[in-house]
Amino acid sequence: MLSFSPLSSGCVTGDGNGGKAISPGELLVYPGVPFLSALQVWVRVPVIWCKDTSNDGDMPPTAAAVAVGAHLLGFSDEILLHILSHVPSTDLVLNVRRTCRKLAVLCLDKSLTHTVLLQKDYEASEDKVKQLMKEIGREIQQLNMAGCYWLSGATIEHVARCRSLVKVNLSGCHLTSLRLSKMLSALQHLRSLAIDVSPGFDAGQLSGECKATLSRVRELKQTLYTPSYGVVPCCTSLEKLLLYFEILDRTREGAILSGQLMVGQSNVPHYQNLRVFYARLAPGYINQEVVRLYLAVLSDRTPENLHAFLISVPGSFAESGATKNLLDSMARNVALDALQLPKSWLNGSSLLQHMKFNNPFYFSFSRCTLSGGHLIQRVIDGAKELRSLASLNLSGCVHCLSPDSLLRKAEDDIDSGILETLVASCRNLRHLNLSAAHHHSSEGPGRHLCQLLARLRHLRSLSLPVCSVADSAPRSDRVPAMHAVPRGFGKKVRIGVQSCPNPFSGQAGPQPSSVFWSLLKNVPFLERLELIGSNFSSAMPRNEPAIRNSLPPCSRAQNVGDSEVAAIGQLAFLRHLTLAQLPSILTGSGLVSIGLQCQQLQSLSLANLGMMGKVVYMSALSDMLKHCKRLKDLRLEQPYFSANAQFFQALSQCSALQRLCLVSRSGTLQPEAVLAFMARCLHVVVCHMFTGESLATCKSLQQSLLRSFQAERPALNVVIFPLLHEGLTNVIRDVPMVHLDEITLFKSRVAEEPPNLWW
Repeated sequence: MLSFSPLSSGCVTGDGNGGKAISPGELLVYPGVPFLSALQVWVRVPVIWCKDTSNDGDMPPTAAAVAVGAHLLGFSDEILLHILSHVPSTDLVLNVRRTCRKLAVLCLDKSLTHTVLLQKDYEASEDKVKQLMKEIGREIQQLNMAGCYWLSGATIEHVARCRSLVKVNLSGCHLTSLRLSKMLSALQHLRSLAIDVSPGFDAGQLSGECKATLSRVRELKQTLYTPSYGVVPCCTSLEKLLLYFEILDRTREGAILSGQLMVGQSNVPHYQNLRVFYARLAPGYINQEVVRLYLAVLSDRTPENLHAFLISVPGSFAESGATKNLLDSMARNVALDALQLPKSWLNGSSLLQHMKFNNPFYFSFSRCTLSGGHLIQRVIDGAKELRSLASLNLSGCVHCLSPDSLLRKAEDDIDSGILETLVASCRNLRHLNLSAAHHHSSEGPGRHLCQLLARLRHLRSLSLPVCSVADSAPRSDRVPAMHAVPRGFGKKVRIGVQSCPNPFSGQAGPQPSSVFWSLLKNVPFLERLELIGSNFSSAMPRNEPAIRNSLPPCSRAQNVGDSEVAAIGQLAFLRHLTLAQLPSILTGSGLVSIGLQCQQLQSLSLANLGMMGKVVYMSALSDMLKHCKRLKDLRLEQPYFSANAQFFQALSQCSALQRLCLVSRSGTLQPEAVLAFMARCLHVVVCHMFTGESLATCKSLQQSLLRSFQAERPALNVVIFPLLHEGLTNVIRDVPMVHLDEITLFKSRVAEEPPNLWW
């Protein structure tokens, strides 16, 4: 099936357009072709008008001229259906369908109406969603409304019209127990469900018809904002259970919450058919207390068909008698395809030695003290070939590329033999995370980490510490120049940077001789890349105050600068890029190369580039943004950043931008520039700014933005607040989870979860 993308340059048109070039996505509207409006905006297929060479005179564009040229209706139905699949469902049914008879039929094709995706369709207003459900509700079999926080509960109720629903995702939507009961009572064919369990949820309000529907559900995803079993006790046929724990330890008033489940919620969940168990916990002791209650049932009887067991916990999570029994039972009775455990459960234990694996596709040992010897012997089973392994997360595993976990220091070199064995055994890896650790390569041909990773030709996402891509150890001819770097409240740490400019810093092209350049050349289909300083920590809090002292960057990171960043421009298919704690960025010239060459870039996260006390890359960033026509998300974290008119003028040229998050300790902003930017960028629905401005300035700007744009942008979410204010935690808890998790908070996202975990 053909795939359409915008042309790299404009197309010469006939005199109907005055002989000028049509840029990709530009729309020409003539009588008789009104349907082009919606298609041209969303699909960005250039319309080419042809000149009639049979006549000396020029001919205006008519239906005949369109037919001779690239009239969209001339395509086959198969191609048109592929084009239409990229149009949001609300526009497809409510607008495009009404343009002509042919499209009226195609827009109601089962391939387009059986699956409806409203997630991140920020223009889907209350009226549009209601009308959509009315017109094609009976045809919808899969419905994704995840993160539609702007829709009221009354609108969500219209999902009950979709009587044929098999799979529905309502995470992030406003739901009460009664509304959920009413909806599920009508959805007798439902087999997959995702919901939030919020304070006030009462399983006793679920009707008999609702419980009958839940008894047939095989896949359940619950995001818990309150201690509860949710609907798990009603789901007697569960095969996949995903749990996201987002329970805060304290109420807004400061009262401490209990991790014990409320009376009436102590029903035993049904796990006998369970195949996948996944739990992800936000920070806080109460989340750990509640997840123990879920695990207690598993410890009594481990499901025989369990093949994926994953628990993601920040910090430590002590074992209990029940969890030890569970792990022992798993080691005896099941063979797993995917595994992730809290670091304290693996550290210093022989658990991995007894676990059995059957064609594993996902491993996460994040933050564990797993040594390279244990990794090879117990996970890869002595260099056994694991062609099935697609995703491996070794984030924060500081010893995973060294033979001995007890003696290694941060500045020590990795064991290239261990990495070579890993690469040779897992040759089909698509997602690899080695961030949050110091992985330094020793001298020698073919032994550098980048040279070994270059053999993984199937990689689609990769996360590396900055120091790991340096060509060599710091050279003696580089005399450090001491620069003061802000740290905390006025404290300063002195770090070394190059005393003279990098010879490649002023060039747009990469350094062909560098090992990092060679790595990227050998993985041309990489879609996500993260370069994160091994000592980096974000100033943006997660259920805690923002005041924290940052550690200085690794000394080897001083060898990674503008030329290495420019090398990223080779990745023509790159969609997501994160660069954090690169102290040797001098001008940011490499950013311009990325903007020019990575035309598929959709999300960009930059943090602490160059010297911390001064923003050295402002001019280059402005030049870069001018070329990022597909950029949807921008997260920028930089102390002393000035969000001024120059910055917002450049950002305004990112016509597809939807979400912006700015985090800057001691940073400033210009309210007038922000307002002008929001007026120009009509698709921006998230504006989060945490700077050093006063509370009064922040509140005034936030109110002005909401007052000016809330009516026309139903999904608008604006948070302007001082970064170091004591009330920031309460402000953060009101941010919709979809934005908090995806852009407001900084984290590594490579191999964060198994591929295709849910939708």
